[in-house]
Amino acid sequence: MSQYDLVMDREMTLRSFETTQQQQARENYGLLKKGIWLYVLLLLFEGALRKWLLPGFSPLLLIRDPLAIFLIFKSRSQGLLKMNAYIVCMFIIAVAGIYTAILFGHGNIWVALYGARILLIHFPLIFVIGNIFNRNDVIAVGRMLLLVSIPMVILTVMQFYSPQSAWVNRSVTGDEAGAGFAGALGFFRPPGTFSFTNGNALFFSLVASFVFYFWFNQKEIKKLVLWAATAAVLVSVPFSISRTLFFEVALSAVFAGVYILHKPQHIGKMLLALTGIVVLFILLSNYPSFQLAVDAFTTRFDSANENEGGINGVLGDRYLGTMIGAITGAADLPFFGYGMGMGTSVGAVLIAGKSGLILAEDEWARNISELGLLMGFSLILVRLVFFIKLAFAAYKKLSVDDLLPWMLVSFGIVNIPQGQWAQPTALGFGIVIAGLLLASLRNTTANERV
Repeated sequence: MSQYDLVMDREMTLRSFETTQQQQARENYGLLKKGIWLYVLLLLFEGALRKWLLPGFSPLLLIRDPLAIFLIFKSRSQGLLKMNAYIVCMFIIAVAGIYTAILFGHGNIWVALYGARILLIHFPLIFVIGNIFNRNDVIAVGRMLLLVSIPMVILTVMQFYSPQSAWVNRSVTGDEAGAGFAGALGFFRPPGTFSFTNGNALFFSLVASFVFYFWFNQKEIKKLVLWAATAAVLVSVPFSISRTLFFEVALSAVFAGVYILHKPQHIGKMLLALTGIVVLFILLSNYPSFQLAVDAFTTRFDSANENEGGINGVLGDRYLGTMIGAITGAADLPFFGYGMGMGTSVGAVLIAGKSGLILAEDEWARNISELGLLMGFSLILVRLVFFIKLAFAAYKKLSVDDLLPWMLVSFGIVNIPQGQWAQPTALGFGIVIAGLLLASLRNTTANERV
């Protein structure tokens, strides 16, 4: 064989090797994308599995955890997940929290590990989603959510009018007490496909942020789906009997208004969306069943507001006040807190032998109660800094007429820095919205990083 033949043979071998490597990389990339989609779908339908297929099978509570571990390790092995300051800080807090919980806190290793998994397993998944997904993937998730909202609102209405003993209202334990939560006028707050009612409110809140986005970008979705999903969100507010959902939808509307201030040429689209909502509301108001749901919602809204001092009390005390109170009340807590994981419902069962929260309900107060002021505030600070950086990056995108990240911020503004991550469903929505927000800040052809 000549020297020329040897050189050509070597080049062909190298090209073949590179092609094989590229093909393997594409396959791994595709596998990771499918894994993220599975995580999102499990978040939406995990409760349905627990309520209607395998009631009482408690391990399903952690069904997303093994998937998150796989996605993290697979991404790391492919060089698609790099360590950053946020992940490192959360890792240090989690490991330190395990030790302090055992040495100075509740002393239960399993409770400590359950609490630490939030930071060790799920938080890094934000950056997996942000690195694997791109803007087109985020829009695809939005389309899927709008489609799912249509049967979801039908289920919500069925649950609203059905007794708690009905099959649609079964709880994860399979008993006839039902999964609904006290509402108003004898009606219960429906949980949808989720194990608890907060999941339904979080789902439609996220759908609302995408609905507003698609009204300004109607070429990216079928108009029939957009109109149906808009109606679904509108119907879900009274039938959910959830003030949280009402405020989240209002927040999305405010964020859309900020966009109009930046791009006044789109005011026609905003007026069209508002006109559509008004028309839908008028049509729905002709149905006594819808009006009854509105009456239940307004009754709960008024009574709860009176108990909390009106709208100012709700916004000031429930959101801002609880965050400030968590820090000011830390003086009465042990320096290392009561132990990581103790503020979760699982921690309450393992330690106190009963369901329900045995520490604070609010997220910031729970963090500081579990970890003490130093570590608890550090955890809060990481989440705050991370969100603020995302929010500023999304705001800058408005200058190039890119609304998607900004509308996702309207949902993430509560669920990233202050979401109740001790509850698995709320944790899932917090991780997903943060990951989608990161991914939406990337182009389809270039990897823009926050």
